[in-house]
Amino acid sequence: MKMNLPNKLTILRVLLIPFFVFFLLVPVVPYNNYIAVGIFIIASLTDLADGKIARKYNLVTNFGKFMDPLADKLLVCAALICLVATGQLAAWIVIVIISREFIISGFRLVAVDNGVVIAASYWGKWKTTFQMIMIIVLILNIQNAYFELLGVILTWIALALTIISLFDYLFKNKAVLKE
Repeated sequence: MKMNLPNKLTILRVLLIPFFVFFLLVPVVPYNNYIAVGIFIIASLTDLADGKIARKYNLVTNFGKFMDPLADKLLVCAALICLVATGQLAAWIVIVIISREFIISGFRLVAVDNGVVIAASYWGKWKTTFQMIMIIVLILNIQNAYFELLGVILTWIALALTIISLFDYLFKNKAVLKE
């Protein structure tokens, strides 16, 4: 199978995850958290780029439809789990966020079996955006009262959007649950 550019970007995002985790958790070099943030930002930008390129140049593939959301979940979940390991995020928050991802993924599988495609909603896009910004702020871990408050606020917003987007998906697609 020949890989197009959007699919290569998705694969790159997955390949960046171990490097991101390494630099976040193993302080082998000074300012390793800044390297981790840089890798996370690059990986996050590949998500933005692959979707835009795939839609603009009609390069949407079944591989991309499957791998793109999986790559996003792997990146965000890896970051969240690492933030629990570093003590920067409460485990229960990560459990809620990851549970939502499993619920929606399972829900989408049921929908596909019923011939229904569930598109990403604006709530889901906002959730992802705030999760990524929260992750960046928490990894930077700047010891400043205002920056620390920003991290707390972003965490609560990301958590709220996670829950809101879950109920939005379920409510808008409740017919799938009745099948």
